[in-house]
Amino acid sequence: MRSAVLAWGSLVWDPRELQTAAKFLANGPLLPIEFCRISADGRLTLAIDEAFGAMCKAYSAPSALEDLDAAIENLRMREGMPDAWAVGFVEPATAGQSDAAMERHPRTVATIAAWAESNGYDAAVWTALKSNFDEWDKGGEPFSVSAAIQYLETLESEDADKFARALAYIRKAPPEVETPVREEVAKRWPG
Repeated sequence: MRSAVLAWGSLVWDPRELQTAAKFLANGPLLPIEFCRISADGRLTLAIDEAFGAMCKAYSAPSALEDLDAAIENLRMREGMPDAWAVGFVEPATAGQSDAAMERHPRTVATIAAWAESNGYDAAVWTALKSNFDEWDKGGEPFSVSAAIQYLETLESEDADKFARALAYIRKAPPEVETPVREEVAKRWPG
């Protein structure tokens, strides 16, 4: 089985133990992506978001693993997820697809399935985490570009280390990931 791994954030520049047969290239599908998720260490990270995401070219790499379950497990481990439920996948020939991805971004699942099939892949896997910005212990309000900038301003004034990590993640994102949050960050904190 030939599977693709899709990426748009740290998997591109820091794949760690992710097993790919080649490096990531900017040849994936256009996906709605934004810095709308807050990680455990306080960074604003990228997630697929059909409401707020900007259409960005995703990266892809062929998985080095021939079994779809193994590719899912490998991505789960790289992302530090407690279970594989949040790993998105499609298998166009069988119409197999991730329940989590269908719940979180159903139109994107169809886009990825069509892309995988047209590029000769039997399956594709990706990180299907959703925005958590509105959770009380994260941003605490509905996501918006201004709320994201306000979140970063709060980090800047309260925790210099977290702020530095957050800014570094945004700046390291691949150049194809052009989102409203990234644009505002570049204006507010040029660097």
